[in-house]
Amino acid sequence: MNKNIHIITLAGDIASGKGAVSHILHTKLNYEIYKNGEYFRELARQHDMSVKDFNIYVESHKEIDFEIEKSAEKYSNEHDNLIVDARLGWFAIPHSFKVYLTVDLDVAAKRVLNDDSRGKVEKYLDLQHAKAEISERLRLENNRYLKIYNVRKDDMSNYDYVLDTTNISPDKAAENILDKYFAWLKTQEN
Repeated sequence: MNKNIHIITLAGDIASGKGAVSHILHTKLNYEIYKNGEYFRELARQHDMSVKDFNIYVESHKEIDFEIEKSAEKYSNEHDNLIVDARLGWFAIPHSFKVYLTVDLDVAAKRVLNDDSRGKVEKYLDLQHAKAEISERLRLENNRYLKIYNVRKDDMSNYDYVLDTTNISPDKAAENILDKYFAWLKTQEN
């Protein structure tokens, strides 16, 4: 079994702040960041598909899903002091400190509408469209993970810490995570 315990896996709802929080944690801990989502978006671009359409495509091309999820596990076997921003990071790296960020759907929709970095693979017409697309993506992901891996990403008992980011800043979220992480580390190092 892997002995690297200085690994935080960060999963969560769409637009819950995983990216912003992982960058703050990186700065505070000087840990490297590994992002499965960027890899997934790049594959969607290569297939000239939206993220939602690529989710549907991957459902019938399980080898792509396995490749994406296994990449985090492989990387963690060779690295410590790592933040893994991945939907199934907690599953791929069970010895990590597993965090899940939640966010209210209305707030998530507002966040994605104002996020220009999502590029051509995530386009939203208005607030209602964004809410519908986010809900559908979450449904597709949850169904795919249950079908392929027999796991429920939305089962909060899978995580060491669950944090609602609806009304807090990424800085406050990172601060809360660090408090819980350092307490968890003490239990692992003894």
